[in-house]
Amino acid sequence: MEYGRAAAGRLPEGEAERSGTDPRTFTEVKATKRRKAVKLAGLALASPAAAAWVLEQAAADAREFTRQAEASALGSGTLDHLDLAVTEFNRAYSLKPPQAVFDAVIDYRRKVDALLRGRHTHRQERELLAFAGWLSELLAWLAHDLGDARAGLAFATDAFVHGQQSGHGQLSAWAMDAAASINLYEQRPGRARDAALKGLIDAPATHPLTVRLHAQAARAAAADGNADGFTTAFRAAEDAHRLLPPRSPRRFGMDVLPLADYALTSYPATSFIWLGQAEQARQHAEQALAIYEAAPAASRSPSREAIARIDLALAHALLGNLDDAVALGHQALGSARVVDSVRHRAGDLTSFLNRRYPCQAAVEGLSERLAAARPALPAASPGA
Repeated sequence: MEYGRAAAGRLPEGEAERSGTDPRTFTEVKATKRRKAVKLAGLALASPAAAAWVLEQAAADAREFTRQAEASALGSGTLDHLDLAVTEFNRAYSLKPPQAVFDAVIDYRRKVDALLRGRHTHRQERELLAFAGWLSELLAWLAHDLGDARAGLAFATDAFVHGQQSGHGQLSAWAMDAAASINLYEQRPGRARDAALKGLIDAPATHPLTVRLHAQAARAAAADGNADGFTTAFRAAEDAHRLLPPRSPRRFGMDVLPLADYALTSYPATSFIWLGQAEQARQHAEQALAIYEAAPAASRSPSREAIARIDLALAHALLGNLDDAVALGHQALGSARVVDSVRHRAGDLTSFLNRRYPCQAAVEGLSERLAAARPALPAASPGA
């Protein structure tokens, strides 16, 4: 019985003495707590009229919650306009000078950032985050074309983060594809491989992007002199290519399957050159060039074609065909889009030719043309 009373709110005498607590005080505290609980649950004890009033107020609160969730400062056509703008920027990428496209895209990227700081719904926020990421992904490539690797990698990271925040894993994977290429041109094969593997986490298994990312990892292994690593990663790219569905996905209205096809020809061409396998490099470079030249005019990529010609020139140089190597080098530098990556690879070609064939007039002439193709002044920082 003593235990029962203690459980009901009174301590046993011994416990009260040890704790210094008066049993009456403890009982009053428990009673106060009960009164507060009753007050918090007042609706249950209120009159029907009072309860109805409280529920009506709650319904009004619910309607306000809904209104706030739908409140937005975005115009009705803003998101559609951004979708159209990103589509047009992607189409312009290979057709217009990179500096002009960069200036237009960075302007829109800043506008989207301002919209994200404004009032919008949660759904609109996710869409804005995705548009911000797509613009940054394109800016990563443009900065790379303009010769600013640091800006390119910064935009690739920004695109990756916005893909994660918007729940758009495929965007994050495309961002890592850009980061892999930029790191390769910066002679950081380890970081390029890490970026490719990071992208594969989010890339859909039956998407051309997965083929590209495996091919990126293969190219990174070749750049590191790892022939076995190249073979393993390239086989994974080929396996992924066989799993692609009959209908190719599109990205901003453009078929992305050719990007996988290019990766299976152009990337191994470059890789076999780095691994010193000239005949294999020649075969893949010829295949890559044929694919590029057969592409519809709207999806042609002059810079990729130029790099394929340089790969083929390097293969011929390794095989001892100087005249073919020089002729292909001139064709590459005659491209309508000689961006930094083209100049970089052309520099690899002229350096090799000057070592292999010193004091040759044809080689000196190609070197002079490359020097003339370089910007007279460093390109303005894309972030400026």
